[in-house]
Amino acid sequence: MKHGGRKFWDASVAMTVAAQRWHKAADIASPYENNPLDLTLFVSCDNEELSVEATLDTIIEAMQVIGMSYEIIIIDDGSRDRSVELLRRYVEAHPDIAIVLRANTKNKGLAQNYVDAAFIGCGKYYRLVSGENAEPMETMIDVFKAIGEADIVVPYYVASLQEGVSRQLIAQVYTRLLNLMTGNCINDYNGSPVHLRFNVMRWHPNGRGFGFRTDLLCRLLDLGFTCKQVPCRNARRRHAIGWKQLLSVAHSIAGIMLRRASDWMHGR
Repeated sequence: MKHGGRKFWDASVAMTVAAQRWHKAADIASPYENNPLDLTLFVSCDNEELSVEATLDTIIEAMQVIGMSYEIIIIDDGSRDRSVELLRRYVEAHPDIAIVLRANTKNKGLAQNYVDAAFIGCGKYYRLVSGENAEPMETMIDVFKAIGEADIVVPYYVASLQEGVSRQLIAQVYTRLLNLMTGNCINDYNGSPVHLRFNVMRWHPNGRGFGFRTDLLCRLLDLGFTCKQVPCRNARRRHAIGWKQLLSVAHSIAGIMLRRASDWMHGR
């Protein structure tokens, strides 16, 4: 089932002179190169007026330490508070930072916005950062430092702030079940990995619920993309897991099982 990740695209390319006006052979056979920026950061916002500005401040401070070229794509998903107003002011106050704000008139959901932001961005790598300011700067730095060491950087949290016992138990069962199903050895499927942005566009998840990041991660690991897991000191996970999230997780697990069965049947 393993295809060697980036070797998936190995090919020879021939073009007419007319086609060469619009295409480059290197881009067709090596779609991960020649990006104008190193990293695209997607910041999700849904009624986060109390925390989204602090999230952006944390990102900028972390990137100053890392020294990579980057951009921030903010998608406000129909917030009913003052989020959009505050974000517009933030954009105006930071003209030297590459920031794009898209304010949806209707709520589209995190999974859809995650894919949309990948298409808007132009970085080689891509990561979601929650607008609730869930990650301290030190955690972001730990993750960003590992960029380039593998195709995928997967953070796992050795200490999570404000996380109840029930959530920890559910996360552990979820992780063990997925590892048993897939043969992977991932420590935490609930974090926010760094991906090659092209992979998010090419193999974007079809689900719209809680488990879309797990679906994408498992798909890319099946294709043979390399992965580096990074222990992070802490993060805040403040939202409780309800029945909708549990149903979404079950849907994602079923989708992973069906895809793997299809791959097996078709000789992949």
